[in-house]
Amino acid sequence: MTDKTIADFWFDPSCPYTWVTSRWMVEVTKVRPVEVRWRVMSLSVLNEGRDDDPEGDPEGYLWVPARICAAVQQEYGSERLGRLYTAMWTHGRDRGADEWLAPLHDALAAADLPPELAEAGQTTDHDDVLRASHDEGMAAIGGQGGTPVVAVTGAHGGRVAFFGPVISRVPRGEQAGRLWDGTLLVAGTPGFHALKGRPHEEPQLDG
Repeated sequence: MTDKTIADFWFDPSCPYTWVTSRWMVEVTKVRPVEVRWRVMSLSVLNEGRDDDPEGDPEGYLWVPARICAAVQQEYGSERLGRLYTAMWTHGRDRGADEWLAPLHDALAAADLPPELAEAGQTTDHDDVLRASHDEGMAAIGGQGGTPVVAVTGAHGGRVAFFGPVISRVPRGEQAGRLWDGTLLVAGTPGFHALKGRPHEEPQLDG
């Protein structure tokens, strides 16, 4: 029996492109011996101290879901964090993308997590956990990049890590597997630094 490869997947829960990439990773687990270990990172931490606001978040809303994810990661572990992340994008969305608190309660319930965890989004109690997890993901790619970050142990025992891939639609089946194979091949090549494709398309969140 082939041992599974553990793929650490760092995500900011509010990024739609990261959501698409995460669904690709779920597809990969169906066609390759890969298991995803979900980890939280934060665009709010990434952009802290910048003069501009690349995420258009002057009210600091993006801290809220990231802090809740950090609380779940610390108190309940990766598997439950992955369930919450899925629920965040699939429950209560009909109430509007700007009305997060009610949908977050829905997501917590769908992930079988206590509703009071929503309060973690309004405090700094888990910021140390959030920052530590974020820093670990960024360190894996040398501090350059954003969300998502993926890291695995390569064929020769070394660590292979990369930012992305940034995709606007979810590859399915063997197409997902081939993208995984190719990404590991490129990212694991000694001396490799960057690869960029065509201009972005809007993410197909329901595709």
